[in-house]
Amino acid sequence: MYDLIIKNARTLENQPIEVAIFDGKIAEIAPEITAESSEILDAKQDFISAGWIDAHVHCFEKMSLYYDYPDEVGVKNGVTTIVDAGSTGENNIRDFYELSKNAKTNVYALLNISKDGIVFQDELADLTKVNEAKNLARIQELSDFIIGIKARMSQSVIGKNGVKPLILAKKLQKKADLPLMVHIGTAPVVLEELMTYLTAGDIVTHCFNGKDNGILDKDGKIKEFAKKAYQDGVHFDIGHGTDSFNFQVAMQAKAEHILADSISTDTYLRNRLDGPVYNLATTMEKLIYSGYSLEQVISRVTVAPAKALRLVTKGQLAIGFDADLTLFQVNTHANKHLTDSNHAIVETSVQITPTTAIISGKIYHIQNKGS
Repeated sequence: MYDLIIKNARTLENQPIEVAIFDGKIAEIAPEITAESSEILDAKQDFISAGWIDAHVHCFEKMSLYYDYPDEVGVKNGVTTIVDAGSTGENNIRDFYELSKNAKTNVYALLNISKDGIVFQDELADLTKVNEAKNLARIQELSDFIIGIKARMSQSVIGKNGVKPLILAKKLQKKADLPLMVHIGTAPVVLEELMTYLTAGDIVTHCFNGKDNGILDKDGKIKEFAKKAYQDGVHFDIGHGTDSFNFQVAMQAKAEHILADSISTDTYLRNRLDGPVYNLATTMEKLIYSGYSLEQVISRVTVAPAKALRLVTKGQLAIGFDADLTLFQVNTHANKHLTDSNHAIVETSVQITPTTAIISGKIYHIQNKGS
């Protein structure tokens, strides 16, 4: 007797698939499952994948600069797991953790190395706010919640400190043995210098921003040092945001065989409601427009972020993994406009619409409002 069987779903290869869930885990996968179950969900030929993971959001509702509500970013948009990317530091992340327990969505956090996180835009301008011992203590205390470290390395954040915050972040990373996500943006620090401090597995977010300090040179080609970092295993994450995704950069990168390793939104309330982000599905559509296949896009919101952030029980539609699943439809005859962070508007024929999120075996139907 299973807890739930999902019937009449489709794989990305358009093959029939049914999934059985027991005790919050995927227990059986087959073209047809005949066992009994306490509950049956008819997928009505929707596609099914591992639950979508958004590896860069801002969802601590008590902040004022960048904030949102976990379930508005997550389950209501078909996203089963979200990772808050540095909204909070060691001084306020416990409060965030307690609030996150109320969410239906799985919520994790990257610890901002500055003690209060992003209360103000320049949290790394004063390095007395970075205390390694306190950061390590908080990481140990909240080890099931804090899954990585975040350092924002752009001019408005670091003030006159140059690369010093990144050096502190790398030192903390080595002691904590956690993934590190680095926000890139306006110089200083010059991106070429910043990249020299990164090692395989480090996550660069906002990888396809359209800024002068981005990965394109003056001739519109990928800078050689960016190619090298990518080839050496630095993880490129989209981190769309209000100001950090550019169609031209994404398409040029793909033309030069550089594909984002993970697709994330950098969602917070304003860019979710007013755009240009809206939700993870819309960001996925933008990568399809940029030349990615549906299979490539789905892997970049499931297995890839799970691997990068060491979420070892998530990201795969496989027996023994967490029963976090996303059901969705794909319309290949849509007429939808997409906008990047630099106000370029394109028209796409592909629209991805999540219909149901399943988190730990519990069903959440999605009321689609569109974008």
